[in-house]
Amino acid sequence: MYRRQYQQKVKQATEAQKKAAESRAKEAAKRQDANKAQTAAQKTNSPTTRKSRMNDATRALTAADKYGKEASELEKKTARYGSEAADLQVKIAKAEQAEADQAERKRKRDEQQRKTDELRRAREAAAERHRIDDRLSATEAKADHALRKLAAPKPEKLRVLMLGASPEGDLRIGREQAKIRRAVERAVHSEQIDLDIRTAATTDDLLDGIARFRPHVVHFSGHGGDQIIGFEDDVDEHHVGVVATVDAFASACAATDTPPILVVLNACETTTAAERLVARFAPLAIGMDGEIDDTDAITYATGLYASIANGHSVNSAHMAGKAAVELAGGEYELPSLVAAVDVNPTAVKLVKRPDEDEAA
Repeated sequence: MYRRQYQQKVKQATEAQKKAAESRAKEAAKRQDANKAQTAAQKTNSPTTRKSRMNDATRALTAADKYGKEASELEKKTARYGSEAADLQVKIAKAEQAEADQAERKRKRDEQQRKTDELRRAREAAAERHRIDDRLSATEAKADHALRKLAAPKPEKLRVLMLGASPEGDLRIGREQAKIRRAVERAVHSEQIDLDIRTAATTDDLLDGIARFRPHVVHFSGHGGDQIIGFEDDVDEHHVGVVATVDAFASACAATDTPPILVVLNACETTTAAERLVARFAPLAIGMDGEIDDTDAITYATGLYASIANGHSVNSAHMAGKAAVELAGGEYELPSLVAAVDVNPTAVKLVKRPDEDEAA
């Protein structure tokens, strides 16, 4: 407010000064005219001409006095505006100092709050570490340091339910699913894998796929987060989609007599969600520890399933997917494999030939 008033006063002072100068110039011109008329009156011998020239001089002096008075008034205004502008400059300086003082007080409060929050988070993290250590100790004591042995692959195909959702059309879901299919088809054990691919997947596709296909692996491609998974709605145009909580997603996956062994969340910020799935039911889960580029997500998933289809363990397949991203110059550290405390991912193979045990 003060700055606007200051600018206005400076403008008014400038305009008044300009007009005063113009009035002074007119005053000077009229006084010069009066002098010329008086000189002419003195030189003429004609009484009529002398009287006429004196009248001209009088009129010129009257006009000069008028312009002089205007100039004086304008000069007073210029001085007043200048004084008011100076007062406003003082107010502006005080206001700026007050703002600076307020900002400094806020900075100090924020700094104090930050330190308080850091201390609270450190205490919470220490308490959580103690709780985790206690749970691990209890689990190890109860299991006598034995890891859970998942059932060996039966002489049936590995069933992979692939769900893709991009309601706004910003992800290359079809490209990812096509590359995974080609990678599986080229693998050693391609005949041992059955893919149920559902593009533009809705929550109904999730429930139907779990109930009818009974997948060993559930793969989701799309948008997600720590607490949400994004599905599509059953409409033709681009839309915002349908948000499901991670717990709701877990409940749907676990609603079967044979829950999935592995859940892959190929979506940004889903490591915490993967940990939640393992806590709920899944022996193994994969999430992304940050925002992953679409190309890196496709590269990782392709490498993961190519390795699984070639008979490698889940851990080796996970490392193969990360290596593929690293070779392509991507952010290979983002994919994160989460395992239950009693499951060893290096010992879990999802694909095995029916005669592999006999050959061994």
